[in-house]
Amino acid sequence: MEIVLIALLTATSVGWFTYAVTLLREERRKRRELAGRVVAVLDPDGLGAAGRIGVAGWLSGLFRGLATRFGESVKPKEAVELSKTRMSLIHGGFRHASAVDIYWGIKGGAALLGLVIGGFAAVSDRVPGQYKMLVVLLCVALGFYLPGFLLHARVKKRQKAIQHGLPDALDLLVVCVEAGMGLDAAMYRVCVELVDQEPILSSELRLLTLELRAGKSRREALKNLSSRIGLEDVGSLVAMLIQTDMFGTSIAQTLRVYADSMRTKRFQLAEELAAKLPVKMLFPLIFFIFPTLLIVILGPAAIRIIRMFSGMQR
Repeated sequence: MEIVLIALLTATSVGWFTYAVTLLREERRKRRELAGRVVAVLDPDGLGAAGRIGVAGWLSGLFRGLATRFGESVKPKEAVELSKTRMSLIHGGFRHASAVDIYWGIKGGAALLGLVIGGFAAVSDRVPGQYKMLVVLLCVALGFYLPGFLLHARVKKRQKAIQHGLPDALDLLVVCVEAGMGLDAAMYRVCVELVDQEPILSSELRLLTLELRAGKSRREALKNLSSRIGLEDVGSLVAMLIQTDMFGTSIAQTLRVYADSMRTKRFQLAEELAAKLPVKMLFPLIFFIFPTLLIVILGPAAIRIIRMFSGMQR
């Protein structure tokens, strides 16, 4: 009887413990999901560590703090240079208030790291004496300019993704407006529908709708959208929407005309890429495909000729 009672109490304890652990894990999952939603709205560039829990969040916050303090001391003082850097960061999706300081902190830290690596390489015996200073300078220059190259590549990638998804977004916007929705509601609907296919464009349109909900005028919100993206096509669309809003013309007709022009432009771009293809294929054909074909075609004949001359010499 005592053994049965002990077993029953043990099973009950294990069951309650499992239930408590399940509730705790579910609560932590809900908290992380809520924190992720808050961070997605308040910190869309991902620089903040508020949505990260544990050691990763602590390390991210520490790195961000060190980069910010170091960047404040090494960043240039010219307003033009700072404005240009901030605009590049905005185009790349980094919109945090301290993004410029963090960027220059990373550049300065990478330059110092390059100096250390170049110093170790110069001290070692593998580098000749006349090239030691050159190696140090190359490592410092690589560390200083590498973040700029990475940022430029990110900007180009984001702009290319936005330009690729813009015609489809305009077509969907035309459908929503012609169905009777207002422009603001139509933009929100488009950003919801494109969240999986075009996440970058969807995030930009979501920021536009958030600014409109916050009380900004449509003209100011559209100008902010154009400045955040930095594309000529988006700037033309924003200017056309502002003029349509000012003069009271039909938004649906305006969007349809611009969507047709964007579709024609994308078709012309595809034709241009197809026309450049033979020139781009020239070097691979000469250096990789033609030598292989010559070996496959003329190889057996060359082997037979060599064997024939070898037999004649005997």
